[in-house]
Amino acid sequence: MNRPLSRSRSLLAVGIASLVLSFPLHAAPQAVAVDRIVAVVNDEVITALQLRARVDQVVRQLQRQGVELPPREVLEQQLLERLIIERAQLQLARETSLRVDDAMLERAIERIAANNQLSIDQLRETLEQDGVSWSRFRDEIRTEILLTRLREREVESRVVVTDAEIDNFLASNPDAFSGEEFEVAHILLRAPEQASPEQIEALRGRAESVMARLRSGEDFARVAAEVSDAPDGLSGGSLGWRPLDRLPALFADVVRDMRPGETSPILRSASGLHIVRLVDRRGGGDTAVAQMEQTRARHILIKTSEVLSDADAEARLMGIRERVVNGADFAELARANSADLSAAKGGDLGWLNPGDTVPEFERAMDALQPGEVSMPVESPFGWHLIQVVERRVQDVTDERKRNAARAALRERKADEAYEDWLRQLRDSTYVDLRLDRE
Repeated sequence: MNRPLSRSRSLLAVGIASLVLSFPLHAAPQAVAVDRIVAVVNDEVITALQLRARVDQVVRQLQRQGVELPPREVLEQQLLERLIIERAQLQLARETSLRVDDAMLERAIERIAANNQLSIDQLRETLEQDGVSWSRFRDEIRTEILLTRLREREVESRVVVTDAEIDNFLASNPDAFSGEEFEVAHILLRAPEQASPEQIEALRGRAESVMARLRSGEDFARVAAEVSDAPDGLSGGSLGWRPLDRLPALFADVVRDMRPGETSPILRSASGLHIVRLVDRRGGGDTAVAQMEQTRARHILIKTSEVLSDADAEARLMGIRERVVNGADFAELARANSADLSAAKGGDLGWLNPGDTVPEFERAMDALQPGEVSMPVESPFGWHLIQVVERRVQDVTDERKRNAARAALRERKADEAYEDWLRQLRDSTYVDLRLDRE
């Protein structure tokens, strides 16, 4: 873990905190005579019943959101492609021994219930009222966690942001942290890996057709739901409200000069072609000096694995904690036991601002007095033992901007790297499409 630490991908931000009850269906349907294979993904199949269940689920979701539905055959094509990419990721996770054990699943479900101010029984009742069985819900949460951990391992753990990149970002984006927010929607037409000029030209032709439909007055959300290859396409392509620094750099460069309701020209990136709509903008002018309480902390991280369970990691940290309480040096124990890069510095994380760490870590840290050592704390990165060294109140205007720039750049680079990784995974996966075959 390169610092416990970026809040942007804390586990169960997994899209579930708001309890939108629309979970993909992976469990094999009951066999019926009309079922058939619609795709083969490596050595696994996707059936017509699985695809139909996903389409029906998305139709209900779009109807709740008030998005005009694209033709059903278009939805089938879009969702079959998503099922293929999802299946390829799950196969990779299985092949590389990535797993989510029952204890981790139970803690995740407890957090989902708490985030929605429900007990476990109330959560179960709510799901059943919406037609989602408890076993299906558990399977889908397990899958969501697994895909999140796969992304963290394969993509986010390799993202590096340099000080030079931060300097350049701040110099080129003086208004990035002005407090202004932008409501943006987009359409992505994904290009294949190492696309030929002919493929790019054909893709541009599709993009021009989409632009013509938008110019003629068609609803942007409906067009996005029909044609966009982005994961948010079926939600109308909405990215929601974001400050400029939280938008992809390609989008930020154009929306800052757009007025609400305007649509960008066709934009090109490594992922393909994009069309961006600025829905609205608000706020701005936040230039106040920031006085903030900072915490200097250190920690010991134990990561779980195939050979080290959560219970083992927790027990190991309890033993280390007992040694610290009895006078052992925390820094020396961190050097000998921590799986974090901070181990070489005795586990020292330096001065931390609110929001620098994932919520589980921050809550435990904030509850400690200087010199106090926490009980073992679980986060998406593993299990931590935390010690607060000291606290202070500091003018952090410049530091806050640098930290915000680092987080923004990391999120941008991670999103772009994830899109590239998914495209490469899809291109390297054997797929036999049978949807249109009788």
